[in-house]
Amino acid sequence: MSYVETYYRRALGPSAVQRPVLEGALKVDVCVVGGGLAGLTTALELARKGRKVCVLEANRVAWGASGRNGGFVSPGWAARYKNIRRMAGEAHAKELHRLSIEGMNDVLKNVHAFAMEGAEPTHGIMGAVRYEATDDLKAHRDWLEKEFGYEVEFKSRDEVRQMLVSPRYYQALYDPNAFHFHPLNYARALAKEIEHLGGAVYEGSPVVATALDGATRIAKTAYGSVEADHLVIASGGYTGNLVPQLKRSYLPIATYVMLTKPNRELIASAIRTDAAIGDDRRAGDYYRLVDGGERILWGGKITTRTTEPRLLGRLLHETMVSTYPQLKDLDVEIVWSGLMSYARHMMPQIGRLQPGVWYCTAFGGHGLNTTAIGGRVVAEAIMGESDRYKLFAPFGLAWNGSIAGRAAVQLTYWAYQASDFLRERKSA
Repeated sequence: MSYVETYYRRALGPSAVQRPVLEGALKVDVCVVGGGLAGLTTALELARKGRKVCVLEANRVAWGASGRNGGFVSPGWAARYKNIRRMAGEAHAKELHRLSIEGMNDVLKNVHAFAMEGAEPTHGIMGAVRYEATDDLKAHRDWLEKEFGYEVEFKSRDEVRQMLVSPRYYQALYDPNAFHFHPLNYARALAKEIEHLGGAVYEGSPVVATALDGATRIAKTAYGSVEADHLVIASGGYTGNLVPQLKRSYLPIATYVMLTKPNRELIASAIRTDAAIGDDRRAGDYYRLVDGGERILWGGKITTRTTEPRLLGRLLHETMVSTYPQLKDLDVEIVWSGLMSYARHMMPQIGRLQPGVWYCTAFGGHGLNTTAIGGRVVAEAIMGESDRYKLFAPFGLAWNGSIAGRAAVQLTYWAYQASDFLRERKSA
């Protein structure tokens, strides 16, 4: 199975390692199903502690959303803080936010520890708003520093427009601790480190059946099987019906990304910062310069359709031009989509399904830091070191609503878009 054509795939070059297919019987301490960032991080944390681990990936390492996303690494969760607080309480919500910061820092530590070629981080993510929000942003800045000792910088409208030459933006919060990088190279470096520590990573090895109720857990593929004391399900938006209880608890949501053609001078007329940029709208725009400012990597929009829209490139280009009219002649070079997994509550699903069977999934929308901490807390639980995974108990495996659930998600997204539009009109 080849990687989908993306900006990240191009950077791998023709010599990218392809890992073997599982053949025959294997016995390990822990078997992880899913070679995305959640599964790789879980396996790495366990391998570091001396456990014998293997990872079974249906396609290639980080073939899905883990290797196709915007590359933003910052604190937080896909669910808004106020919703987490409503579901779990104030103290609990603060503890979860601290976990999200820990996850971001863990990714950065891994990048530096492994000297990852091609995954060097660029620090700085700017959260810009399209309406007047001076007081709210300053209050949020002060709250982050008071509650978490986490410092971000307020940017006035004039400061924002020096960096982002757009009529759309007002103020922003700039996070110098957050960063952006090449997620596919990062994931592949994690896999390499797992192997260096004695673990095994198999590609082209989808799990077709499991036996979970015996003295050990068994995962079967087309050409082999793995017997393990613990089985971790860490697959995402491309998961089949391997564990029906998990399948019923998340929705596959498509997100879209494009890469522009090179035009350094034209791009510099609009974007004058190497910080990554996002906004606070639901499924709003997120973008950053790549190749030293030669191109823009631009993402946005979500749908519950799992097939790629025919006019995907045109839709994303129109969004870019509505933000930066001066970029109307900047053409699209390639465009791609990927399936994320979302729970209805928009928090990750992390926990124990039954003795020896764990799940670590549904990281859609904010996965680079949250997969890191998700993998860590599951590994800690397996090792008997902590029960931090129970911090996710208030969210649980809520039923996704099936077809009706998809319709509800799409309608909710459209409602958010309408709300964003009205809020921005008031500031115009």
